[in-house]
Amino acid sequence: MPGLRELAERTPARRERYVDLLRALAILIVVLGHWMVIVVTGGARGLDGFSALEVLPWGRPITWLLQVMPVFFMVGGFANAASLTWHTRGGGDVGDWLLDRSARLVRPTTVLLVTLAVAALMARLAGADPAQVGRAVWLASIPLWFLLVYLVVVFLTPPMHRLHRRAGLVVPLVLVGLLAAGDVTRLAFDASTLQLGNYLFAWLAVHQIGFAWQDGTLPVRPKVAVPLLVGGAAWAVLLTAAGPYPVSMVDVPGTSFRNLSPPTLALLAVATAQLGLVLLLRDAARRWLQRLGPWMAVLAVNSVILTVLLWHMSAFVLVAVAVYAWDPFPLAQPPGDTGAWLLWKLPWMVVLFTVLGLLVAVFGRVERRRLRRGAETFCSRWTPRALGRPRLRATATTVGYAACVLGLLDVALAGPADHGPLGLPTTALAVFLVGAALLRAARAATDRQAD
Repeated sequence: MPGLRELAERTPARRERYVDLLRALAILIVVLGHWMVIVVTGGARGLDGFSALEVLPWGRPITWLLQVMPVFFMVGGFANAASLTWHTRGGGDVGDWLLDRSARLVRPTTVLLVTLAVAALMARLAGADPAQVGRAVWLASIPLWFLLVYLVVVFLTPPMHRLHRRAGLVVPLVLVGLLAAGDVTRLAFDASTLQLGNYLFAWLAVHQIGFAWQDGTLPVRPKVAVPLLVGGAAWAVLLTAAGPYPVSMVDVPGTSFRNLSPPTLALLAVATAQLGLVLLLRDAARRWLQRLGPWMAVLAVNSVILTVLLWHMSAFVLVAVAVYAWDPFPLAQPPGDTGAWLLWKLPWMVVLFTVLGLLVAVFGRVERRRLRRGAETFCSRWTPRALGRPRLRATATTVGYAACVLGLLDVALAGPADHGPLGLPTTALAVFLVGAALLRAARAATDRQAD
């Protein structure tokens, strides 16, 4: 990447490089986990699939290491707190910070959704089975569930950060208490609706821990890290071995109670152990990241990290379709000889990483490029002048975030079915695009005022 060495050499000494490393590792582990666990099968009805965890129970405890979304949200809390603090101390407006964050998240997502819609339309015009097209689009859009929750967490960052400055670690403790109440209602009364709040309580709690790490409220010392690691692991074992929670920290289809959808106390216990491990390894990792080579690699991955997350399942779909068209045999379910199946995964991974690399080379530019003043000024000519008013711009920002979240929620709930010529629910796509347009217009109005 042009300028990567220069960027690495100019990195300020105060930067917490370890956070960048954790973000990159978390997303790469998510990618590998999805590629490993999904088994594609072929038959007369076309492509199908299932989770390997359904037939390989020994793999479920391994998910304690592979379920790294808590690490990502913790790192997100650190980065968002640092960015928001720096922005407001420089006299910046919270609304402008939200608009800047929306550009980083919504713009690459818009490209993915539009590309999937166009590809679905072309496939249907070419005579593909609508049900198969819908399934393929659903599989490619799986990463959007994460972005859906993260957008909500980012939007709530300013008030939650103010709450953190007043109450500190009491805030995540209260959130964990609310999550526990949701678990109790689910277990005692089978009232799963009341547990839906856990989607927000769990990830907000982990995000708040990132705030505490960033400002020193959470000391980064072995005497803190070791109890978190040991205590979190002990609680996770207790809740899964003696308690009612399943061992797997990712969803296994066909099970009545899951740890991820929505998050449970067992998942937060594992997250606590992961936090302890992360803090315990910090000093050694920071020393390693002082070397130019490793730090350049971390910067390179982080420059396209959202692209990697958004497009890794699209790579999976492309490879699965190509292999099935060539020879359906390699897509068979895990055989009795699990070792042979795992060995087959090695060339499968090589092909997947090659295809993902090509997709990142094409679409990573959207994430890497900075907003150019000239481009935004041109766009601002078509921006309603009313958005120059702070209240209206704040309203547009709020409505834009809400529309993007609602659109992604509709996509996430749609499931693998025929949703029309675009492969996605048309209303959901339209609502998301309206939200993205509102955020872009508000951002352009801000730039026009700066001029």
